[in-house]
Amino acid sequence: QVQLVESGGGLVQAGGSLRLSCAVSGRTFSNYPMGWFRQAPGKEREFVGRITGIGGRTNYGDSVKGRFAISRDSDNNTVYLQMNSLKPEDTAVYYCAATRGVYYSGPYSDAKVYDYWGQGTQVTVSS
Repeated sequence: QVQLVESGGGLVQAGGSLRLSCAVSGRTFSNYPMGWFRQAPGKEREFVGRITGIGGRTNYGDSVKGRFAISRDSDNNTVYLQMNSLKPEDTAVYYCAATRGVYYSGPYSDAKVYDYWGQGTQVTVSS
């Protein structure tokens, strides 16, 4: 059974940084794409970024481009989301997600193509 567990959230001042981790268990990690999403109160779940399994290519949502970076450590079955220059509007619950297959069944920014989700970790950015 595939399990995803996020950690690293917390309270940070605007302009600060946080690094979120997503530990993956229950499957061979390295070939599968992973995504990060976030959801603020009263808003829809928003695509933050993704990393491919093969090649480690990354893509980001427009609101975080240039500030956030995703990486993966295959030795530790962990995906990271490094968040820099944080803004109050980055406040949300952050989720990591994984697909069932090696390839996406639809657009990688669509939450529906991800089959496995973590429980989420709260990030709060104060002004």
